[in-house]
Amino acid sequence: MGTLDYYANPRQIPEGTLVDVFLEAFDQHRGEAFRYHDGERWNQITWAEGFQQIKVVAGALRALGLSRGDTAAILSENRPEWALSDYGCLFAGVVDVPIYSTLTAEQIAYVLGDSQSRLVFLSSQEQFDKIVEIWDECPDLQWAVVFDALEADLPAWAISWGDFFDRGRAFVSDLSDEGFRHEASQAAPDDVATLLYTSGTTGQPKGVMLTHNNLASNVRASLLAIPVTPADVTLSFLPLSHVLQRMVDYLLLHRGCTIAYARSLQTVPEDLKAVRPTIVVSVPRLYEKIYNRVMEARGIKGALVQWAREVGQAKVLEEEAGRTLGLLSRTAYAVADRLVFRKLRETLGGRLRFFVSGGAPLSPDINRFFYSAGVTILEGYGLTETSPVTNVNTPYWFRIGTVGKPVANTEIQIAEDGEILARGPQIMRGYFNMPEETAEVIDSDNWFYTGDIGELDDDGYLRITDRKKEIIVNAYGKNVAPAPIENTLKSSVFIGQAVVIGDRRKFLSALLVPDFDALTAWAERQGLRVESMESLIEAETVRELFAAEVTAANRDLARYEQIRAWQLLPVEFTIETGELTPTQKIKRRVVLSKYGHLVDAMYAGETQG
Repeated sequence: MGTLDYYANPRQIPEGTLVDVFLEAFDQHRGEAFRYHDGERWNQITWAEGFQQIKVVAGALRALGLSRGDTAAILSENRPEWALSDYGCLFAGVVDVPIYSTLTAEQIAYVLGDSQSRLVFLSSQEQFDKIVEIWDECPDLQWAVVFDALEADLPAWAISWGDFFDRGRAFVSDLSDEGFRHEASQAAPDDVATLLYTSGTTGQPKGVMLTHNNLASNVRASLLAIPVTPADVTLSFLPLSHVLQRMVDYLLLHRGCTIAYARSLQTVPEDLKAVRPTIVVSVPRLYEKIYNRVMEARGIKGALVQWAREVGQAKVLEEEAGRTLGLLSRTAYAVADRLVFRKLRETLGGRLRFFVSGGAPLSPDINRFFYSAGVTILEGYGLTETSPVTNVNTPYWFRIGTVGKPVANTEIQIAEDGEILARGPQIMRGYFNMPEETAEVIDSDNWFYTGDIGELDDDGYLRITDRKKEIIVNAYGKNVAPAPIENTLKSSVFIGQAVVIGDRRKFLSALLVPDFDALTAWAERQGLRVESMESLIEAETVRELFAAEVTAANRDLARYEQIRAWQLLPVEFTIETGELTPTQKIKRRVVLSKYGHLVDAMYAGETQG
């Protein structure tokens, strides 16, 4: 657990493996380890059951001919089988290759081929159909293991989860638990544990090689900063294919926290109420959506919410300035808490100790709103290549608007051009079969070049400004970071997504995606017919509404940052339509290519600089 003098006296993290991390957890904890919903009710897997199932999975991999150092892919949504497949691979010394379930068959074929995967775990009929389509394109692939029971007979190369387990039980029937632990412990800290293909906003994905020690050291360093106990419960819903949710689940597992798997991203609001988690990790998009749902209230309720927001913000600003609230302010906050903030906490399950946020910058205003409501969001920072955590706010060392101080054994420095450099045991071994690309991001002194722009304050807190490749240089040579402007725009309850444009242009513009729920509710109150989003966003009153929202956002921006032209889009950016990565980052090039005609219209008549 973190301590108040943690940063003054950082501890050295010994080298180790993920096998060590898991075995320590199984030795220390009893009772419920995992929780999942089978379509009818919530079920549990105990620590003892989990260990035996991992043993069987590792045995089944051996029975199918996979040896230490071979690769196996996991193509599935979050569920217990995902974790059991992952842990089984790690115990067997098989390098696993997580694949986002949202990828197309063509994209999956690239990852399977590049990683030379010999086996792939599949969740469902949908994923099985993708593999059938590309099977002949993957010469290294020998087996597919399907979690769900499929109606049709499986081809010879595919086996059910039940059959896979039967083979594993037969293989380990004469192997004692001690023998299994001994075999698993042959893993070395420098062994590659997993190969993660970056979703990337441009170009083909690169296979990031993370070793056992990369991840194990990050688990132990992060645990020094984030307090977790066996009494904690988490709801796991970010893709386990991304290193953030996966490493945090390892971290929570090590401390004995129960991991409950959400049924889907769509059921997260219901699952929060059912599971009542104490710790949750997410990306900023979730917090933005919750904030917008709260702030879209109208009438008397809306006025009350706005008043509570102002009271809460005043309280947080006073605390940040080191001042004590007066009696009237304390009384007003107590009323706001009873009437508004308590209800928000109840929608999150009523037991939440803190959120952990990563993957993209979180708006400071939204963070302050949650903090004023008694919901702490610990914003952190890192990349797939850094396993992922390099920095994180803690309950003791917490500063809104920053991603915290470096975790133990981690160094951060800012290059002359503002790029953030990181060095520590969590830095990847390199990109798989890409030595030149690896040399471009890791120098001879082992500094990793993150590609992000940021700054360190006098107390060592890191603030992220933007992605280096996404910095806008306007026609007058002024550097503009789009992310903070986009966050300001998204603070409007009516703006769900925003992409700021202006490279080599004389002014900034933006493509805006409405929050369609909030806009529809507003339109109905105005007596507008909502026949389609395409027709709705063309309505004059709707255009006037968004003009006012953009004008309000511009008040908080410097003159050169202000949005002078904008266009509304009738559909949301999604993973499926290609504008978002699986971790909800916007693919700017895709957006600009897809909506180039609208961008051209905003700059019609302007001569580029």
